[in-house]
Amino acid sequence: MKRKIAFISEHASPLAVLGGVDSGGQNVYVAELCKSLAKLGYLIDIFTRKDCTELPEIVSWVPGVRVIHIEAGPAADVPKEHLLGFMDEFGRNMIRFIARFQMDYELIHANFFMSGLVASYVKRRLGIPYVITFHALGKIRKLHQKELDAFPEERLDIEQMIVGDADYIIAECPQDKQDLVQHYHADPSHITIIPCGFSADEFHPSARLIARRYLGLDEDELVLLQLGRVVPRKGIDNVIRSLRYLHDIPKLRLLVVGGATDVPDFEKDQEFIRLRDIARAEGVLERVEFTGRRNRQQLKQYYQAADFFISTPWYEPFGITPLEAMACGTPVIGSAVGGIKYTVKDRETGFLVPPNDPEGLALAVREGIACPDKYQALCRNALKRVNAYFTWEHVAQKADDLYCRIHHHMLSRPAAYMLPMRNAGGMQHADYRNSTRAYAIPR
Repeated sequence: MKRKIAFISEHASPLAVLGGVDSGGQNVYVAELCKSLAKLGYLIDIFTRKDCTELPEIVSWVPGVRVIHIEAGPAADVPKEHLLGFMDEFGRNMIRFIARFQMDYELIHANFFMSGLVASYVKRRLGIPYVITFHALGKIRKLHQKELDAFPEERLDIEQMIVGDADYIIAECPQDKQDLVQHYHADPSHITIIPCGFSADEFHPSARLIARRYLGLDEDELVLLQLGRVVPRKGIDNVIRSLRYLHDIPKLRLLVVGGATDVPDFEKDQEFIRLRDIARAEGVLERVEFTGRRNRQQLKQYYQAADFFISTPWYEPFGITPLEAMACGTPVIGSAVGGIKYTVKDRETGFLVPPNDPEGLALAVREGIACPDKYQALCRNALKRVNAYFTWEHVAQKADDLYCRIHHHMLSRPAAYMLPMRNAGGMQHADYRNSTRAYAIPR
């Protein structure tokens, strides 16, 4: 019998188009991990918020994986910073779905703190254990974003509750685990490190010349690529400012790929306007190309065409795009923060530089192009490392190991630990007698 588990990803659907403000690494993580787990024999339902009236309740997405659209707030786009008040409705409707279809999930895997809040609610009602991948931590975000952080203050208390309530916490890198222990006093024995991954079916090496012809780039250009969400914390302004220190390189182009639309909106999108103004003020506007959003099938051509992939955010809980670049054989220049300093090996697979240091970034570019033999070694090492440690198959196997440990632990507990109950829908379930203090889901 196949094992049934539920994923919760309240704002990041695997069906979403990537590149927008609220569409990024978490969408990819949930989508690719679930697909790989399905290949290991799991049946998975991904619960996500219904953000469009035309979405059906159930989408049979790929074999073994369904996407369940839960009504929680208006069926429209809502910034994730404003979703917390809808999580009560999300939790109640998720439980109704479980009762209506008599679903028997052995585990919930929550993603982000709001999904963790829902998972805690379901655990108290139905006795289903849960693990959580936070993807970002509120206290760390506030250290870097300060007053720019638009999430409600309750986030910090909710995360602290979840740290004590979750059956296990998945940290995406050593820095993530360190932050959980240092800032949330998490029990290290209840944290396991499972990184993000990349899909070899999507991202792989190809001839750079072919990719450049596809994108209309010259063969002899030095192409730098910045790809991902176009938001301030990603440090795109830092990459643009670095071009001033590379003025003597005659044919240099920076591609900025991402955004909410296929064509950048320089009339209304404040971040695009800000970045364009910075490029103009630095005298490098003619060297910067803002492409807008691109679909998953097009991204690999950009990775393959680039000489370097650059990612210099202020902070980054993990960062999937550096893996995708490395999978295409492209070295990464990244800021030495969060997951990037875990995935990129300095001067082996690329370079690590301080965030907000455009001159240091430019020096790394110069070092990278100074010796063709060393550059080729960077390409080979990047490809070798990413395939050894960061495939989704590798990630799914580590997740499966964790799920099995939790399942066997639950089965080994004495029957007296479980208290049979019946909910309004008549569904048999159990609640933990020694569960943690109930945290009210905000209305």
